[in-house]
Amino acid sequence: MQLVIRRYRPSDKDTVQNLFSFGIREHIRPCFHNAMSSPLYLAITLVLCAAGYLLGSTLGAALLPAAWVGLVYYCCHQLYASFVSGKLQTDMRDIPAHYLTRPDDCFWVAEAEVDGRAQIVGMVAVVCKHSGKEKYGELFRMSISPQCRRLGLGSKLAHVVINFCKDRGFSKVMLETSSAQTAAMALYSKLGFRHVLSHTNTVSYSWIVYLARAAVIRMEKHL
Repeated sequence: MQLVIRRYRPSDKDTVQNLFSFGIREHIRPCFHNAMSSPLYLAITLVLCAAGYLLGSTLGAALLPAAWVGLVYYCCHQLYASFVSGKLQTDMRDIPAHYLTRPDDCFWVAEAEVDGRAQIVGMVAVVCKHSGKEKYGELFRMSISPQCRRLGLGSKLAHVVINFCKDRGFSKVMLETSSAQTAAMALYSKLGFRHVLSHTNTVSYSWIVYLARAAVIRMEKHL
């Protein structure tokens, strides 16, 4: 596959936004599966089923656990959907203003020939951050098109960010991902990133994050 990694252009906007939206929303199902397969949630489902049956209603034995499962799915959906909605109204609405106005920030897209025409199949961004005298880069918006996964593209995009940060003398590269994104965490670990913190501070209400059994995973790689 012929691949070109280049800086973002304004004409890329619609494709990049769609790739971002799909890449985030596809984690709703794994998040839901992780939550419902936990021993606690399996036990709650069985208890609700038994409670409905003991109340003398076969319908209740089905409706109570169904309502519980629906609530958990709603929380998982809302967690990721609200993130997408928020970002499409902020940095992803005006990528040049947020990522291309300073020399220490950048936004790249990966372009490949798919079915005889050039298509954007991946993206990644970096923003320079400061902590006292320390200057480091934060990796954002990594997303790969489904048909181009497991081909090393994620590693190539991550290395673009890492090399960019090295060239500017940054002390480290930092990123955040979600606990449902196990493939991403495996990739970052392989590249030398280590897990330094887990938290639940998101744009969603705390009860939604709690019921989704999700966490934000912070990882960093020292340069």
